[in-house]
Amino acid sequence: MTPLGATVTPEGIRFAVWSSSARRLWVSLFDGQGNRELDRLELQSEGEGMHALFVPGLAAGTRYGFRADGDYAPDRGLWFDPDKLLTDPYAVEIDRPYAYHWRLAARRNEGADTAPLMPKTVAKTLPKTVPALPPLFRPGGLIYEVPVRAFTKLHPDIPEAQRGTIAALAHPVIIEHLQRLGVSAVELMPVTASIDERHLPPLGLGNAWGYNPVTFMALDPRLAPGGLEELRDTVAALRKASIGTILDLVFNHTGESDRLGPTLSLRGLDNQAYYRHQPDGRLVNDTGTGNTVACDHPVVRDMVLDTLRHFVRHTGVDGFRFDLAPVLGRVDGAFDPTAPLLEAITGDPVLADRVLIAEPWDVGPDGYQLGNFPPRFLEWNDRYRDDARRFWRGDAGAVGALATRLAGSSDIFGKAGQAASRTVNFIAAHDGMTLADIVAYERKHNAANGEQNRDGHNDNLSWNNGAEGETDSAAIANARFDDQCALLATLFASRGTIMLTAGDEFGRSQKGNNNAYAQDNAITWLDWAGRDQVLERYASVLGMLRRAVPALSATDFLTGQSADATGTPDVAWLTETGMPLAETDWNDPARHRLVMLLGDAGGDRLAVMINGDRRQCVFTLPEREGFRWQPAIEMQAIELARPLPGRSVHFMAEHRTERWRSGFGQSDASKK
Repeated sequence: MTPLGATVTPEGIRFAVWSSSARRLWVSLFDGQGNRELDRLELQSEGEGMHALFVPGLAAGTRYGFRADGDYAPDRGLWFDPDKLLTDPYAVEIDRPYAYHWRLAARRNEGADTAPLMPKTVAKTLPKTVPALPPLFRPGGLIYEVPVRAFTKLHPDIPEAQRGTIAALAHPVIIEHLQRLGVSAVELMPVTASIDERHLPPLGLGNAWGYNPVTFMALDPRLAPGGLEELRDTVAALRKASIGTILDLVFNHTGESDRLGPTLSLRGLDNQAYYRHQPDGRLVNDTGTGNTVACDHPVVRDMVLDTLRHFVRHTGVDGFRFDLAPVLGRVDGAFDPTAPLLEAITGDPVLADRVLIAEPWDVGPDGYQLGNFPPRFLEWNDRYRDDARRFWRGDAGAVGALATRLAGSSDIFGKAGQAASRTVNFIAAHDGMTLADIVAYERKHNAANGEQNRDGHNDNLSWNNGAEGETDSAAIANARFDDQCALLATLFASRGTIMLTAGDEFGRSQKGNNNAYAQDNAITWLDWAGRDQVLERYASVLGMLRRAVPALSATDFLTGQSADATGTPDVAWLTETGMPLAETDWNDPARHRLVMLLGDAGGDRLAVMINGDRRQCVFTLPEREGFRWQPAIEMQAIELARPLPGRSVHFMAEHRTERWRSGFGQSDASKK
């Protein structure tokens, strides 16, 4: 089968595109600046929807786009219009960012040629494939979610020309920060080229997150001005520092949106095939964005697989996170964990060892599929997020749910005899309130988004310590600091993979905005100069502890049984008095304290003491002859200039007496 896209050879370029419904297809060739159309050449049908043409004399760097003609009947899902210049679905580079203009959505014969408004696809000779090295990331590690532009846009130590780009992630100051936290892999929010939703430009806003792609392979020139090589080199630099790279990819919808949206690529080539439709011809909207990619179509399935292989072969990424992943598993509209695309991804030789992470929900029928993806997939666990927030908010009866989440969520991921958790635990992500805002705002504050505060979730399971948004009171500031420490400690003490969103380790705030996708400005740009460095040091200490104690990052489910000859149970759940939690304790709505006592293969134990009450509490831990308890974290490391709070998480390590280091913390088993 002819490779799709533009294949550059020493003799010229072969252009190929697929459409089952177009009657005629052309390639438009442009000058070196992509401004003037030089020629329009008709492609030839090669059967089974394939259209191709070899053009001698062309070389890498040629700028082009496709055009298609056929029936124009939007009510039947037919949008052919030769005045619409279309991006090659297999584009690997475009010459400028997308910019929304109303003419891109004009009906046939109602608008002029859109070529002046569209980026041009750049024919490219791909770099050599990178060595096929195994991924650095392993389940149980720390994923650091990064919005590439916002992450370094205000960083004072990054050269100004590099701020907000993929290359900035390879800067030594960034790598040092990631290493201090103990990051196993960065997860880059979408870096492929996207377009603003049509309602944003009139509001003076722009999409800051990138979850609105046009095609799937071409990087956004604003994020990667150095093209594919920039991503490859950054992945290599991070790998040299023992940090993996995961790409967040969007295959569930495109920026062509609903029937009022622009015609940019797939819609103009074969709308009926590339997108799912209702029987009456209306677009299916399982994504909430206006359209849904038909991932059960063989051509789409091949395009997704080709995209994943492309990034593995040419950049060496560790793996992928899939936005609204149930769409990838929908067959005739219904989710199926054995869907052809999911099975093709998990069975592909190039992808065989790559990290796969599902966001296991969409907004379509039966769209919540947490725990139901194939075993190769890790899954974002929003049940963890919600139960952790409920506990620290002080909800009654939340202690049992918290213990289940700390232990790896076997109720969700222990199906069919699975022995290891596939959870990705997180307290906050890009979508929703930041960690700092969870403890400062009881309600969302999204007025800046221009939708009268109607957008975004209303149930944030958040709270405010004091007046909404107030920061002047030292007591309020201390209470919010304590709560952030408690949330971070809970996350780092949780079984399985954990995820931290960039900046939450030093108190980033979006002023209560829980849907800041449209804020490409100081609302989302990380304030490095004003960061909370004490909180940041605490997060780094937690990262050190997690790396030092394998029981924290293990993924096998806790059983309460001994895993070796020492007879030390892998976990015991205790009250603050050191006694096993009774059934009445688990069901006590007033209980806000517990101890998770973890045992390791060598017989050592770690006590995670959780006090969800504002009142201080003395925790008593069980003694063993020949062992001593000592603080697992030297609290002086975070320079707290006040007594330890009651509402907090503390860690005590139990070691054999001969390993006791005199003067390191307390020698008794109590901790206030």
